[in-house]
Amino acid sequence: MVWVRRVRTGSGATAVQIAEYVDGRRRIVRHIGSAHDEASLALLVKEANGLLTDDQQGELDLGLQALDRKALLLAKPLSEPVLFHLEDEPKPRVLVRQPVVRKTYSRLLFDVIASVYDDLGFAAAVGNDHFRDLVVARIVEPTSILDMDRVLGEVGQVAASRSTWRRTLKRCQDGSYRSKLAAASFERAASHGDVSLCLYDVTTLYFEAEKEDDLRKVGYSKERRIDPQIVVGLLVDRQGFPLEIACFEGNKAETLTILPMIRDFQACHNIEGLIVVADAGMLSATNLAALDKEGLGFIVGSRQTSAPLDLSMHYRWNGDAYADGQIIDTITPKHRRTKGLNDPMRRDEPVWDPVEHTAAWRAIWAYSRKRFVRDNKNLNHQENRARAVIAGEKTSRTPRFVKTSGSKRVLDNKALNRARSVAGLKGYVTNIPVTQMPAVEVIASYHDLWQVEQSFRMSKTDLRARPMFARTKDSIEAHLTIVFAALAVARTMQQRTRLTIRKILRELRPLRSASIELGGTIHEFHPEITDAHANLLKDLGFRH
Repeated sequence: MVWVRRVRTGSGATAVQIAEYVDGRRRIVRHIGSAHDEASLALLVKEANGLLTDDQQGELDLGLQALDRKALLLAKPLSEPVLFHLEDEPKPRVLVRQPVVRKTYSRLLFDVIASVYDDLGFAAAVGNDHFRDLVVARIVEPTSILDMDRVLGEVGQVAASRSTWRRTLKRCQDGSYRSKLAAASFERAASHGDVSLCLYDVTTLYFEAEKEDDLRKVGYSKERRIDPQIVVGLLVDRQGFPLEIACFEGNKAETLTILPMIRDFQACHNIEGLIVVADAGMLSATNLAALDKEGLGFIVGSRQTSAPLDLSMHYRWNGDAYADGQIIDTITPKHRRTKGLNDPMRRDEPVWDPVEHTAAWRAIWAYSRKRFVRDNKNLNHQENRARAVIAGEKTSRTPRFVKTSGSKRVLDNKALNRARSVAGLKGYVTNIPVTQMPAVEVIASYHDLWQVEQSFRMSKTDLRARPMFARTKDSIEAHLTIVFAALAVARTMQQRTRLTIRKILRELRPLRSASIELGGTIHEFHPEITDAHANLLKDLGFRH
């Protein structure tokens, strides 16, 4: 049995079909079309009846290709009356809704960052997708939890509820996320490079808060702010990949942060031999003695004021003239009160030996003509400023090279000449013998400090690490844990592509996917990948 069947669809139209019974079961033989008004319905029913009564066909030929519905209705002239008489030629009727773009999003960007996060072992270490989303959002567009829905929606990820975010932040402390992330970071760094030499530096993050607490305290600020702050210490490998992060009270001296950080790092990873590189701010007799006592090597910057004492032998025999690139390997006393180590009557600089020179460290001084030009320019500016203050042309607190003689201010020529005599020099202090590390390698290792400085700049600018929305100690620690993971992911992306994270985001963010409703169903359309973008994705280790 074969008959014409009319069925109401979900969109409100009426579908016309040819159906038949086969072995007691109903089967749709052919779908004729869907009508939205009586006229169209009548035409479809007539077409279906014509297919059934065609005596030349004999049997419904299901192998014929169906003509386009609109073409079939318009191709034949109407020879029989219809329900409504049309004087003019009928216009094509739209039978389906126009496609509608529901949303667009940069899903590819999310997938790329998430893949690097997985490659670092963070997903396996933490096992929390909500934490991963917080890290990805911190890289894409750092913002508050209240704005997380928008940021994740921009990259095609459904955001969790605020209560879920709060529980995730709480687990950052309860679940020891930072120690797990640090372990994964160390494993990655050990497998991709050398972790026997680490770079350390500190920075301060201030809060726009009126009162201090146990952590946020007013202390020394390089930005000369008087707001409560915290001190953040960061330990990285020589490529700038983060290994450990910690925060201290805002009024804690920089020199008091390095030892606790290094000791915790050693204990976590069972490291005995380690070389720590830090700038002159970490230079204190107590710190260096403690590092040496625990069997750790160190390379720290020396202050230019130490040059006249360390280079007294050089001045005695060679004057204060240097060749561009000249390196002088000598010794420096562990304490300023120690005298007689650098004997001006000796012509050759002593070679530091830990057994022979128990009261001294190894000191290396390097001269650069480029550095001399820069130092001399700064000294000229400081001298002119000092003279202007002395002459009353400028009102300022006492600048450099100005001293008080009686009731007058005068130029301190002695200090100025001493500063000019060491212009162009850069000093380094270490406890590593020359037999283990030549002077050139010591200098190169110290100059790798720009990597940790760059990581700090990334955390402050690209990742906006200043936790302006956090108040309690636990929330600040959780915030720094997210920043630590985001910094590791961002540094890895930069190392793989040799592009800044900002450049990577600018390249990938415009590659947007689209969700389009078409014919009552929603379809996902992916962006076109050019050759340049394909190469970038390949460098990032992402397979699309």
